[in-house]
Amino acid sequence: MPMRRKPVQSELPLLMKPRSLEALAHDAKDCRNCDLWKTGTQTVFGEGGAHARVVFVGEQPGDKEDLEGRPFVGPAGNLLNTALEQAGINRNEVYVTNAVKHFKWEPRGKRRLHKKPNAAEVAACRSWMDGEIAAIQPEIIVCLGATAAQAMLGRSFRVTKQRGEFLPGPNGASVLATVHPSSILRAPDEDARHEEMRLFVDDLRKVAARMNVKRAA
Repeated sequence: MPMRRKPVQSELPLLMKPRSLEALAHDAKDCRNCDLWKTGTQTVFGEGGAHARVVFVGEQPGDKEDLEGRPFVGPAGNLLNTALEQAGINRNEVYVTNAVKHFKWEPRGKRRLHKKPNAAEVAACRSWMDGEIAAIQPEIIVCLGATAAQAMLGRSFRVTKQRGEFLPGPNGASVLATVHPSSILRAPDEDARHEEMRLFVDDLRKVAARMNVKRAA
């Protein structure tokens, strides 16, 4: 009589099961997927509700975020807070994170200036961003700037061409790309900053409108 083989249990469901934000954040503290941990003060993981309907993804933490260990708490974060308020979105109801979790910088005297992460560094952090989105299952993902947009939608994506459009994203979410608030701070003069802020808020109002439509439904 042939020996009956014990059924092999597939590990796939375990691998695909979303992990909690707490577990992801705990493991990300010791991330060594690229060399940025050597110069960054600490991993800056995402922040917000585990069931947020909207996730905002930026490029990377800045100097203040690196020191405090929280995303979007510096000048760009303050501008984002103002834009969210003008658009009618409560920051406490969204989740904010970055495509890269460590601050990449170069020295300029006593200052640490932002340096754009390269494709390998973005790819090294991809599992953390994917894990956050899988855990939250948001309805809308807002990509702030080209780095976040290309990490989410592919390297051929151009914010200048498809800014403010809703596109299909992971896990059934809609993705909208817009500028990073830091680009508004770098505008050459007050008039340019005012116009860029107006356009940014207009993009966020599209997000608010879609949130309200889904809530009403």
